[in-house]
Amino acid sequence: MMSFPGAVGALPVAGAANIVDGDTFDIGATRIRLWGVDAVEGAQTCELNGHPWDCGGEATRRLTAFLAGTEVKCEPKDRDRYGRTVATCSARGADIGAWLVSEGLALDYVEFSKGTYKGQQVAAETAKRGVWRSKFIPPWEFRHGESKADSTEQRR
Repeated sequence: MMSFPGAVGALPVAGAANIVDGDTFDIGATRIRLWGVDAVEGAQTCELNGHPWDCGGEATRRLTAFLAGTEVKCEPKDRDRYGRTVATCSARGADIGAWLVSEGLALDYVEFSKGTYKGQQVAAETAKRGVWRSKFIPPWEFRHGESKADSTEQRR
């Protein structure tokens, strides 16, 4: 998620979210990429109890359920190289990025967050929530085509 200037100072965006994947959704005509987190990719599978598990699909389904029927409010921070608005967003009184990380559906994307969600990630890992109960490849490695065997960050 490279960032380019352009969204800082942009007006807040609010409304119903149409989910694209575990960390991206549309509010009206605005595509939002959540700032500071990286959810497992929609096509990504993890290994749970020796079997493939649709962890990417689960992240998308859980985010869809969490945001159903509620207004999402986003504060733009930047634009990424795909033209998406990168934003911190809230719903149901919670920071959506923090919720995703605390549920083990996304990782703290330290390259951008500088550790903002570290506490939520440690709690999720300790409690073995979401991907932390499986073997997985961090989403940034998965996008670059690294196999499980090649991943230096594969869990357990």
